[in-house]
Amino acid sequence: MSKRSAIDHTRRKLLAGAGGVVIIQATSGDWIQVAGAADAADPQRIRVPGAGASKLGVRSPAEQPTRQPFAGVVSMTPLQDLHGTITPADLHFERHHAGIPEISPEQYELLIHGMVERPMKFSLADLKRFPATTRICFLECSGNLNRFMKSKITPQMLAGLTSQSEWTGVSLATLFREVGVRPKATWFLAEGADAALMTRSVPASKALDDAMIAYAQNGEAVRPAQGYPARLLLPGWEGNTSVKWLRRIELADRPFMTREETSKYTDPLKDGTARQFSFVMDARSIITFPAYPVTLEKGWVEIRGLAWSGRGRIARVDVSVDEGKTWTTAALQEPVLPKAHTRFRSLWQWDGNPTAIMSRAVDETGYVQPTLAALTAARGAGSLGYHLNPITAWHIGADGQLQYRGNA
Repeated sequence: MSKRSAIDHTRRKLLAGAGGVVIIQATSGDWIQVAGAADAADPQRIRVPGAGASKLGVRSPAEQPTRQPFAGVVSMTPLQDLHGTITPADLHFERHHAGIPEISPEQYELLIHGMVERPMKFSLADLKRFPATTRICFLECSGNLNRFMKSKITPQMLAGLTSQSEWTGVSLATLFREVGVRPKATWFLAEGADAALMTRSVPASKALDDAMIAYAQNGEAVRPAQGYPARLLLPGWEGNTSVKWLRRIELADRPFMTREETSKYTDPLKDGTARQFSFVMDARSIITFPAYPVTLEKGWVEIRGLAWSGRGRIARVDVSVDEGKTWTTAALQEPVLPKAHTRFRSLWQWDGNPTAIMSRAVDETGYVQPTLAALTAARGAGSLGYHLNPITAWHIGADGQLQYRGNA
């Protein structure tokens, strides 16, 4: 029997183009192409088999989003290039204090000691033997606002130090029960295994709420830049408290007053005092489309963006297309999860006149995203280093070009 006569016509057929290219599969498993008349005259139109299965999937050459590195210590997520709310692990923002340590999973240990009944060390295998928990939440650097560039700045460069993942691990409350935390232990020290020995004091109440030791991210092991083999995860709190490469937890009856919470990560206020342990990331939003370097044409456009709050769910996002004079309520894209990025959308018809578009988030506690002027009035100009979540405006010129020119 000839190869052609052996073709199983009950197998899938793919038809393409006016030239009538037909790709059919023979019982032998081979794919056979039958070219139409147009293809005989134009061989370039004949389809040829592409690459086969591989050990590791790759993105299309036409889709190559990248992180924006800055000063060798951070890499920013390309917010304007993403869809949905989950950030691919290789595009998750990074912030390092002394580079990325190399830690063998076989040699990894987590020590929990201090004001506990049973000081214990846990291997990675030990952690994985406990009941697992999974949640989706954002992480955000407390310094997530680029106030130094005023033009040619994308959403990534403006506020790309936030990302969202599905995290899997063991509840910290489970481990605390295992070691027998004493009732008077109200704080714990989290210490990382990087060269900086990054340390933060954390209220023990957070451990009993929603803290976890994460060893997986988006279905795979946590990547080295995100804390492999295991990291602390404190949903809704400033990113530096979710200590990566976690090696030690010490329980105590008071905060440890480490370098990172005295000389760093504190907010000097206008009355001469300083705000310390300002853990929660307040409600925030940013329009990711249209934004620089997009050029608009007159007509309908869907304004899209992200909103999030460390206090809980996003309740509402308002959008203004007239420089903040009036506001309309945007549609929230499901699912709307607590302490998680939420997509919003608002349809708008641009008439070609110069204007500015902006968004304003409101969370379920009633907190409203403020203007930069309101933040400055409340804290003072010297407190504009951390926890800045001002309304952000994109200015549109008569030529349709978008620019960031500061915050509303």
